[in-house]
Amino acid sequence: MIVTIDGPAGAGKSSVAKMLAKRLGFRFLDTGAMYRAIAWAVRRDRLPTDDVERLEGVARGLQIQVGDGRVLLNGEDITNKIRNSEITALVKPIADHPGIRRHLIDLQRRIADGISVVTEGRDQGTIAFPHADCKIFLTASPDERARRRHADLLGKGEEIDLREVLQQQTERDERDSAREFGRLEPAVDAVSICTDGLSIEQVVNRLERLVRERMA
Repeated sequence: MIVTIDGPAGAGKSSVAKMLAKRLGFRFLDTGAMYRAIAWAVRRDRLPTDDVERLEGVARGLQIQVGDGRVLLNGEDITNKIRNSEITALVKPIADHPGIRRHLIDLQRRIADGISVVTEGRDQGTIAFPHADCKIFLTASPDERARRRHADLLGKGEEIDLREVLQQQTERDERDSAREFGRLEPAVDAVSICTDGLSIEQVVNRLERLVRERMA
């Protein structure tokens, strides 16, 4: 069974998807970490982000593994190196590149082949897994999403102003929604859920009921 959870940054997709997968006994697929892994390689090797052909070639030559809360790039654990504002800023040209998106979607499909997964991202229910058994679109108000992201960054020791987080988020939402391939939008058969005022536990409880109804 495939469960997709799409939505904008800060809606709580990763935390919710991770908990939901654990409850269901499914594998959790963090697709955002795949794009971040490529961004980390680009920064490490100081590659030009405007050379799209070279970027795609580099991406296809990387071995990316995600699972058990870890992200490995060519065997190196980079889990704690990819969750910062610098990497987030570098993700844009990578995520906007149709060739890279197609490559990672192929990888996501290979990972999910023959197993039950909860996968989260921007285009999981629309492009990667259009025939998924259960599709969810998770949302929250812009202010709420910015507060969550701000708290997360502060918790990791990164000093950043809340207004700056909100501005970055707004710009990212606009880019994600305007992307030519794999844009941020709910699948026509997705269940939309707003997480404002809800704890992670409450959201996961609701999603678990929804998935188990589909399973039955």
